[in-house]
Amino acid sequence: MSRHGFRITGVLLVTGGVLLGSVGGAGLAQADPVIPPVLAELFSSGSAALGSIDPVAPDAPRLASIDNFRDVAGIGVGYAGADGKNVNKGVFYRSNVIVPNEADLATLTGLGLSTAYDLRSDEEVAKKPDVLPAGVTYMHLPIGAGDYTTVLSHIKSVDDSRAFMQEMNRLFVTGENERTQFGAMLTDMATTTGPAVFHCSGGKDRTGWTSYLLLSIAGVDAQTIMNDYLLTNEYTKDSIAANLATLQSYFGDAAANMAPLVSVEPNFLQAGIDQLTADYGTVESYLTEGLGLNLDIIGELKDKLLR
Repeated sequence: MSRHGFRITGVLLVTGGVLLGSVGGAGLAQADPVIPPVLAELFSSGSAALGSIDPVAPDAPRLASIDNFRDVAGIGVGYAGADGKNVNKGVFYRSNVIVPNEADLATLTGLGLSTAYDLRSDEEVAKKPDVLPAGVTYMHLPIGAGDYTTVLSHIKSVDDSRAFMQEMNRLFVTGENERTQFGAMLTDMATTTGPAVFHCSGGKDRTGWTSYLLLSIAGVDAQTIMNDYLLTNEYTKDSIAANLATLQSYFGDAAANMAPLVSVEPNFLQAGIDQLTADYGTVESYLTEGLGLNLDIIGELKDKLLR
């Protein structure tokens, strides 16, 4: 299969997940420290004397009808980022196609979203338009186009499916339209006020690349970013099973060759990262030279992303 044998972005829903673990352990027993009276008075009076600490936003809600909806910052205190700070929760959300049921629409309304960035092609949007809370600004930045049937007709092995997914991620670096749209979205994200959500169809590839860029700007380490990318498999495991069943009904045993299309694997994102490194050297160079962002925009994004 040639490197450019496939040129269209998938429409099937997909998700992925590797749960992040934590390291803990028992330390040596220590006596309670003696707090000088002046400090005790400060602590007992709350945080007013020391300056208030921004509260951590609640975890993103799990939505029954939008199963890959989540916070770019992760859960808990948010992913560890640059300068000893954590990624700010409640600022940027990532998602699959936004077609909520009544209860989930009410939940989305409660998040106070200001902007929704839709990375799907015109064909994808026509088949399933977004349903957004009132007052949310909709910004359509199409990446990828075409008939998915054409892709499936080329799939003869699992390696063919993996090659397609890898090439898709490389195109996020090499494709002129892809770079233009990612650049436009990040520029708007830097200046828009209020929480924002970005998405494609499955919330895994175009959305996954956007999340990779945001977390990289925030200074999150590479392994955490990869683990976050793979969470799609956990969040949308039921959708993955349903998609595989649909493929089985159409293609029989050959559907097994298409399994990678409806999930995520480390080698997909890594293909894009490797292409970025080969073409630009660093994420910052890709952002400035490839996407046309200036340092002020990148700085504004970093300020929004970290707390």
